[in-house]
Amino acid sequence: MTVFHPAPRFTRIEGLKGTLSRALGDHLIRAHEEHGELMLTVRRGSIEDALRTLRDDHAYQQLMEIAGVDYPGRPERFEVVYMLLSLTTNSRIMVKVTTSEEVPVPTVTTLWPNAGWLEREVFDMFGVLFDGNTDLRRILTDYGFEGHPFRKDFPLTGYQELRYSEDEKRVVYEPVDLPQDLRQFDFLSPWEGADYVLPGDEKAEVPPVDEVKTTDSTKDTGAGKKTDEKAAEHVAPAKLRSGIAGQGDGEPAPVDSDIDEPGAPDPTEDRLDQPARENTAKDTGGATEVDKEERDT
Repeated sequence: MTVFHPAPRFTRIEGLKGTLSRALGDHLIRAHEEHGELMLTVRRGSIEDALRTLRDDHAYQQLMEIAGVDYPGRPERFEVVYMLLSLTTNSRIMVKVTTSEEVPVPTVTTLWPNAGWLEREVFDMFGVLFDGNTDLRRILTDYGFEGHPFRKDFPLTGYQELRYSEDEKRVVYEPVDLPQDLRQFDFLSPWEGADYVLPGDEKAEVPPVDEVKTTDSTKDTGAGKKTDEKAAEHVAPAKLRSGIAGQGDGEPAPVDSDIDEPGAPDPTEDRLDQPARENTAKDTGGATEVDKEERDT
């Protein structure tokens, strides 16, 4: 059974740029395609009207996300990006406005109720103000947090740190106190190397090695054909029961080499020419004799 869906399987943006540009009219500043999506930059004061047009006339029903971007070098350093989704056409677009720290952006909670929390996130992370949002409070950071963490000029260590105090039996806030000095980074490529000497680099300075001694013939080393034959005379081949070396086998098997091997030496006691041992023990009688009282009992 074939099921037909009203929405296309893939997003089609051919002709979408011109259609939406004409629909937005004077609200639009710039429209361009990037990474397969349409990007629309509109005037800050017209953001509510522009998004209402996209929602009502072009079926962009859902506000999926509101994100912030910080460009400290710009006069209006912040960008507020609205990400819209059309369930009817399976199309996603991004609508952007620019603003500064003091100038608020009109709220869009009149169009989508979920914009309230999304605008609070942008305010908490970047400090962007939204005019008309009646509940513009922090939502991700803690109470009494100072600054906005996603700004490029916010220090990586922050301004305050929290810890649990055993003395006060509660979580306390204190100014950041680093236990050690921060390292100074030079941002040089590790393949280029630094101009200064790091600890341990002095070990790389190895003095030149003296002239290496070489042996021009086997006479200098004692090796040769005679030496190899001599070494192979008493070497017995390994006997393998399983055929796999390293499994407990490999004990040398006796081989008849037709060479009389020297036997073990005779015991010393059997040697007639060996002089008798002298008794060198002294004063040992008391240690071996039984006491008279113990013998009588």
